[in-house]
Amino acid sequence: MAFTQLIDEDDHQELSQDTKEFLTTLPKNKGWRTRHLYLFQGFWCQAKEIQAILSFQQHFRAQANDIIVASIPKTGTTWLKALTFSVVNRNLLSLGEKHPLLTSNPHDLVPFLEYNLYANNNIPAVSDSTSPRLMATHVPFQALPDSIRMESGNARVVYISRNPFDTFISIWHFMSKLRPEELGPFSFKEAFDTYCKGVIGYGPYWEHMLGYWKESLENPDKVLFLKYEEMKENITVHLKRLAEFLGCPFSAEEEKAGVIEEVAKLCSFENLKELDVNKNGKSIANFENKHLFRTAKVGGWRNHFTPSMVEQLSTLMEQKLAGSGLSFNI
Repeated sequence: MAFTQLIDEDDHQELSQDTKEFLTTLPKNKGWRTRHLYLFQGFWCQAKEIQAILSFQQHFRAQANDIIVASIPKTGTTWLKALTFSVVNRNLLSLGEKHPLLTSNPHDLVPFLEYNLYANNNIPAVSDSTSPRLMATHVPFQALPDSIRMESGNARVVYISRNPFDTFISIWHFMSKLRPEELGPFSFKEAFDTYCKGVIGYGPYWEHMLGYWKESLENPDKVLFLKYEEMKENITVHLKRLAEFLGCPFSAEEEKAGVIEEVAKLCSFENLKELDVNKNGKSIANFENKHLFRTAKVGGWRNHFTPSMVEQLSTLMEQKLAGSGLSFNI
């Protein structure tokens, strides 16, 4: 059997026969950390992700007060999960050293629908969970189950975006750690060109952002659209926005007592990165927790991009976001 066939089989481990047959009908391209990405429902996915998303779409039913943390990979997902969990459960702040965030990775406290709950052919009994249920996804808005997208539904979605330049750099570093040696090299330039073509997990990213952006404008009580850079600049303002959107605003007494600052400090990159639980173990598939925390800096792309890359991505984003009202201060 040819080496490429062996890789394909490895990509398809633990897939149902129906999923394997379905994959043969989809366009495919070179993957970042698996041999192939498949064009599925208008966005690019790995094989195992597709199987989990199909199950998620078929079986998940949103309930009143559900909270969905949505994002593109490497845009501040771990941070937003920590913040959302802490805002909703801020009564736990009194636990001090026993606070769940000090002993559990944020991805354990706010599990991914496609990587945790519905992965590996699981159909979880999430209906038995305590309200509000906190869950997360990288799935584009248009591919979410109807029970989440329905205007009459009660689920609220918190979405975090990040400027496309830093997003690429963060993805590049992350995938470089995960790409198996047997797949061969995937150069920085090749990755950049692929990124600009939109061929990346859950991409094209501009379509991903625009889906949630447009919904946040049309239904601001259903989708809160946050920007990573703005949150880094003024976390207090955005924590108040988050709490209000989730229906649990900070009281005047809490603000006076410094509760907002306490949540921000607990969930800060500096604090989370140094916790033992985030230096060890795995919370998402086979991703080591330590790889989820790199620098969290804004503007790191300047150390990597050539002038031609800056021009190429700038022009692309101007074209793709034109007329939407969505922009990023680079």
